[in-house]
Amino acid sequence: MEICMRRRQRGLQFYRKKKGLSMQAVKEVFSWIVLSVLAVFLAFMVIWAVGLRTNMIGVSMEPGLTNGQGILVNRLKYRFFSPQTGDVVVFLPNGNQNAHYYVKRVVAVPGQTVLIQNGILYIDGKAQENEEMDLIASAGIAENEIKLGRDEYFVLGDNCNNSEDSRSANVGPVLRSTIVGEAWFHFGNGTDGWGLIH
Repeated sequence: MEICMRRRQRGLQFYRKKKGLSMQAVKEVFSWIVLSVLAVFLAFMVIWAVGLRTNMIGVSMEPGLTNGQGILVNRLKYRFFSPQTGDVVVFLPNGNQNAHYYVKRVVAVPGQTVLIQNGILYIDGKAQENEEMDLIASAGIAENEIKLGRDEYFVLGDNCNNSEDSRSANVGPVLRSTIVGEAWFHFGNGTDGWGLIH
């Protein structure tokens, strides 16, 4: 009788030990599933935030960006920070969802004044002479001083004499709500390789 009880106890102990290993395996499998789901979610968020891909249309940003060149857009940055002078932004003109994305450089931010006279850009009355920038042939609406509103940005193409930008009446100052994000990375274009957009 005593021997039988010992065997039974050993059997129970073995059963408990086996059950403990089984729970450990279940926990490990569950943790791998959770980690995998988290990794997929994070990858999706990264792609959503900085992986919007569009193409440069036109020659307005040459020589830095060329017609047809693919670019990646950081959609997350401007949820936390405001666009700054020098940023290359991607926007929908007047928020038109049917338009193609415009890619231009911010030259003035809210509260500043913009004026173009004799081919020179003036921000807050100060000439923005740049050796890389040509004299601006057409001042457009900036021939008269423009004071930018609270959420308005003045943008120009780097190739300013072949660019439809904030000087054009049908584009004008760009509202922050129409800015999709910052152009931060470009793909190769046949002559230049991949790289960051400056």
